[in-house]
Amino acid sequence: MAYDLHIVFDSHDVDKVSRFWLTALDGYNYPGSPPDQPAGSPPEGFATWDAWADAHGVPEDQRYAVRTIIDTEGNRPDIFFIAVPEDKVVKNRLHLDIKASKGLPADQVRARQDAEAERLVAAGAKVVTRPIEGAIVMQDVEGNEFCIT
Repeated sequence: MAYDLHIVFDSHDVDKVSRFWLTALDGYNYPGSPPDQPAGSPPEGFATWDAWADAHGVPEDQRYAVRTIIDTEGNRPDIFFIAVPEDKVVKNRLHLDIKASKGLPADQVRARQDAEAERLVAAGAKVVTRPIEGAIVMQDVEGNEFCIT
């Protein structure tokens, strides 16, 4: 029997972390978001996510307890964010690699990795280490480690 895989992030600020990963991962969106709208847009018929939550009876104190982002093509795992009270305090035991340079000639890899790192720094990420060769180790907006390869 084959099982689906979901990736789960414990998060202090579910909205902030999920929006960062929407920026980092092209092709992901919130379930119900219109395909022709920017990532994170509320479902059709609603001006805001709060309007959607009001219409579905979601209490205000539970609106940012969880978030899921999905691959709009259905090929990659869903990513689930759940609110926890504690901050991250130690290194991840598992991390994501963003394959930004897959299939590029060796002489173009570093430039592509650097460009992706700059784009994600603008979205709130931090560079942890930038070795001369290999993956760039970064942290997302809550300090979760990931690599750009």
